Amino acid sequence: MYRTHTCGELTSKDLGKKVILAGWVHRRRDHGGLIFIDLRDRYGLTQIVFNPAKSKELHDTAESLRGEYVVMVDGEVSLRPKGTENPKLKTGEVEIAVSKLTILNTAKTPPFEIDDEAQISEELRFTYRFVDLRRKSSRDKLIIRHKVCHITRNFLEVEGFIEVETPILTKSTPEGARDYLVPSRLSQGKFFALPQSPQLFKQILMVAGMDRYFQIARCFRDEDLRADRQPEFTQLDIEMSFVDVDDVLGLTERLIKAIFKDGIGVDLKTPFPRIKHRESIERFGTDKPDIRFGMELVDLTDTLKGGQFQTFEKVIAGGGIVKALNLKGRADISRSEIDGLTETAIKLGAKGLAYFKVGDGAVDCPIAKFFDETRVKAMLTKMDAVKGDMILAVADKKETVNDVLARLRVALAEKYGLIDKNKFNFLWVVEFPWFKYNNEEKRWEAEHHPFTAPYDEDIKLIETHPEKVRAKAYDLVLNGTEISSGSIRIHDSETQLMIFKAIGLDEEEIKSRFGFLLEAFSYGAPPHGGIAPGLDRLIAMMTGSESIRDVIAFPKTQKAVCFMTGAPSDVSEKQLKELGLNLKK
Repeated sequence: MYRTHTCGELTSKDLGKKVILAGWVHRRRDHGGLIFIDLRDRYGLTQIVFNPAKSKELHDTAESLRGEYVVMVDGEVSLRPKGTENPKLKTGEVEIAVSKLTILNTAKTPPFEIDDEAQISEELRFTYRFVDLRRKSSRDKLIIRHKVCHITRNFLEVEGFIEVETPILTKSTPEGARDYLVPSRLSQGKFFALPQSPQLFKQILMVAGMDRYFQIARCFRDEDLRADRQPEFTQLDIEMSFVDVDDVLGLTERLIKAIFKDGIGVDLKTPFPRIKHRESIERFGTDKPDIRFGMELVDLTDTLKGGQFQTFEKVIAGGGIVKALNLKGRADISRSEIDGLTETAIKLGAKGLAYFKVGDGAVDCPIAKFFDETRVKAMLTKMDAVKGDMILAVADKKETVNDVLARLRVALAEKYGLIDKNKFNFLWVVEFPWFKYNNEEKRWEAEHHPFTAPYDEDIKLIETHPEKVRAKAYDLVLNGTEISSGSIRIHDSETQLMIFKAIGLDEEEIKSRFGFLLEAFSYGAPPHGGIAPGLDRLIAMMTGSESIRDVIAFPKTQKAVCFMTGAPSDVSEKQLKELGLNLKK
């Protein structure tokens, strides 16, 4: 037996017990002949003590112990001397008087300190991830991840869902990102694809009558990486039959509420607010707005149109817009700060940044002379601006203005401390446009994916006015980050074929890639829909992590490289030959 207890459970209730502990040497201290060791495992720390008066031989062996040695000790639980207790630890009242020591393994000096306060580069942490995960901050994130998965399984079990695994080796289908391809040895020249999501299989399960399916699913996308992207990621995949939008949103809210309550003790208020996609763009410039603060965007195109400021007039005449936000109470910022904000706006894609310092019913700025009193007052009313406020405006094409101001809004909130970091503000964005236009390829494509159902009354517009077609699609946004996306699916072959053709797929390609789905529909498919919260993003936000890499046990870098294993790596000529492949030099 290596241990009778963990290093995180013994208390004063266990006084006098003979125990066996095992773990890592976390810290060693020599005090007047006594050697104190903080012994660490996943559960906590326990102080153990070696007394030369009791055993000189044991004490001499303890002197050889170094950080991260793996040891087993036998001993008796006793109280720490008065005044030496550690109230921060559950085990802080007691220590173990060691009677036997076994060194199970020695260890090299770690490349960094096993301490949450240590400043360590990400490259070093992930190269030695097996050491990094010994730190409490890293370990606790994986424990919360486990709890979330456990809560999810229990919740969905009660709701009547069954967990079904879908294939990892599957068929390449267009879902918005590049597939990872796997060459087949048995069918040389042909390839499997790793799934970007279980999308088609979960729909097939609905056709098969499974009614309520879920899976904690591994997904793979060969795309450029950011802080919230990895080549392989995990989503809580959910699909339901005989449901519409309200049913899916209601279930998701109950699930998220349970996850936050039981996972980190945060009681969320439901239902979450909803906003249509169009309104989200108008008010915030983005379809994933952070609503922890105000500073909403206001369209000033008609308000300022007809003034003498030619920059605005040229933009408006060319079909562009003028939009602004109100930085409340910041009219006193310096000229250098204004120059810095202008530089930021230009980096974000704007041609410039206009500003208006609000005084008593008037504005102070270099372009104030170009606007008459009527337009200025109308602007102040529309912006809800009072003395001391600062109005910042951008004029350009609609898409550019919205994108720039959306990102500038967040940058300003960060800069001036307008965000309450302790808040979890959820928001549903609904009624997305079904189509978006690809200017490079000169064709319409899916805003979400080609299996999303349009609103029934909009189906007639697919062939004539695709830009007006609304999708039964919905995103769940948390503090400005999309953590979940879903939709009601198309469940009849006729509508699905119409959609496939509208996004430029010919009949041969439709049959080759999606023939099995259309065949399944022909045998009777129920109305169905679902959602897939991103587990990595959700855990990152619950734990206050800056990157999803911090909540994945063995993550890849932003270049899709594993520092620890060296993947991706070369393979042998023999392996390539077996697959019928040759690499170009």
